[in-house]
Amino acid sequence: MSVLRFIPNGLCIARILLLPPVVWLLVHERFALTLGMFALAAASDGLDGFLAKRFGWTSQLGKALDPLADKILLVGVFVTLAFIGMVPTWLAVVAVARDLIITAGALSYYALYGYPHGQPTVISKVNTLCQVLFLLVIIAAPALGRSWDTAVTVLGALVFVTTVVSGLDYVITWSRKAVQASREQRSASYDAGPR
Repeated sequence: MSVLRFIPNGLCIARILLLPPVVWLLVHERFALTLGMFALAAASDGLDGFLAKRFGWTSQLGKALDPLADKILLVGVFVTLAFIGMVPTWLAVVAVARDLIITAGALSYYALYGYPHGQPTVISKVNTLCQVLFLLVIIAAPALGRSWDTAVTVLGALVFVTTVVSGLDYVITWSRKAVQASREQRSASYDAGPR
């Protein structure tokens, strides 16, 4: 098996490992370096997905690791920026709450019915893109000595709307799947019962 097929997973792990230095740089107001590292992490997200699809370097680990790496990085940066007063606390709470709800739902589904085999929805991908762009603009403004108030306001609004909509979409979709899985489980149990 070629070692190259592990590159996407390696990029995911690298993205997770970038969080501590990014947080440290933000807290110490080293915005130019933070911008470079965060942009690199964001680019690695697109690259690992491209490589996995283009060369068939996919795995169950990678399917779990990719969204996990995104969540860890984005949540960590959101919380840090809220802590140092660069993004509204309420917006960070909304973004973090969505990820916590989705993670708790996925773990509950896994415990009750097995691996969920879920794919990111379109609105979820849009939400991730909006979050990345919003955080990039927030960090880029002091790094480049610019003021992009309009872009921050628009992207912040998009982050809020897409976060709420994608969170509701996940809850509704996976609640329905859980109900269906429960019915199938009960039906299988009934069919396997004593004759």
